[in-house]
Amino acid sequence: MKTWMRANKGFLMFLLLFGVFRTAVADWNPIPSASMRPNLLEGDVVFVNRLAFNLKVPLTDIVLQRLGEPQRGDIVTFSSPKDGTRLIKRIIALPGDQVEMRNEELVINGQPARYTALDTAPETIAHVGQLTAQRISERNATEQHRIQVLPQIAGAARSFAPVTVPADHFMMLGDNRDNSADSRYFGFVPRALLIGKAERILVSANIQDHWQPRLQRFGMKLE
Repeated sequence: MKTWMRANKGFLMFLLLFGVFRTAVADWNPIPSASMRPNLLEGDVVFVNRLAFNLKVPLTDIVLQRLGEPQRGDIVTFSSPKDGTRLIKRIIALPGDQVEMRNEELVINGQPARYTALDTAPETIAHVGQLTAQRISERNATEQHRIQVLPQIAGAARSFAPVTVPADHFMMLGDNRDNSADSRYFGFVPRALLIGKAERILVSANIQDHWQPRLQRFGMKLE
């Protein structure tokens, strides 16, 4: 073993540095579910800037220095406060914001978001079947993005009473509002659990069509 390690020390050093790079500087994140439709699709692989918000000790959530402030509308990766699973969602509310949802519509600090219907698209839900998703433009005081809703799904969390986001915490929602496990279910996310900001799609493949590449999504900037 010692002989093998001496003979391959260059390769081992590369693996070590590569691991540090992925855990401290930049990373990529495959999209495994439909929770961020219509903006992220299953089979997308996104580039994650791990230095967007915090400099951390590699392989830990220990923050050495704050490098930037998360903004409302950022798509971020983070560790779930419920079970540590890595998730990707959109920041909807910042520390100190008061936020509520009334039948799918957000109200942030007393200002209702504005909604414009765009189009519809089919979406298949396991154990439910094919539904029709309504795609909508959601605009608040600082940014605009697309979401989608699935009115046919019973029991979705479409409303909640006003809550205030605690200091150093964030509210996360999926863009696929009726098919996303997010802060409505696991609560606010502490800043220390933020991993990084998802900035663009690196590559994409249609997992439902023999992994055919979706070339038009390569390099696409996230909004």
